Amino acid sequence: MHTLPRSERRARLHLEGQGFRTYLPEITKTVRHARQLRTVRAPLFTRYLFLILDLGRDRWLSVRSTYGVSSLFVCDGRPLPVSPGIVETIIEYSERGNPLCERLRVGQTVRILSGAFADFVGTLERLDNNGRVQILLELMGTAVPVAIDRFRLVPAA
Repeated sequence: MHTLPRSERRARLHLEGQGFRTYLPEITKTVRHARQLRTVRAPLFTRYLFLILDLGRDRWLSVRSTYGVSSLFVCDGRPLPVSPGIVETIIEYSERGNPLCERLRVGQTVRILSGAFADFVGTLERLDNNGRVQILLELMGTAVPVAIDRFRLVPAA
């Protein structure tokens, strides 16, 4: 389901109050505010929340009018299911921290998942403890250093 901006936890609270089971995958990230660094838990997918439904038992039509919920993904008037194995994989990754980041090494070829340089491939030049990495991207015949959040990277295959 899709939630209102920064309302993932609020929607989860109200849905669970109605008896629904939900799953909000979260990651640990470092944020900077007023020259201070803090480690916080943040949603892995902003504005998205997984809802566990039994269509024969649950009265799911009330989900759309729940406080914090923007919309429910439906097709032909019924909620769309997530393919088997996807949520289980996300749960496994969130329980182990962030294994995608643990596999990163300096000098490794990486692919950027999102942002202005999505799908670009570069060489990992630097990792730091604040959640930032520096990548060398080949742009217009020259290597350009780009600083990016490490959660936006995966090892290139």
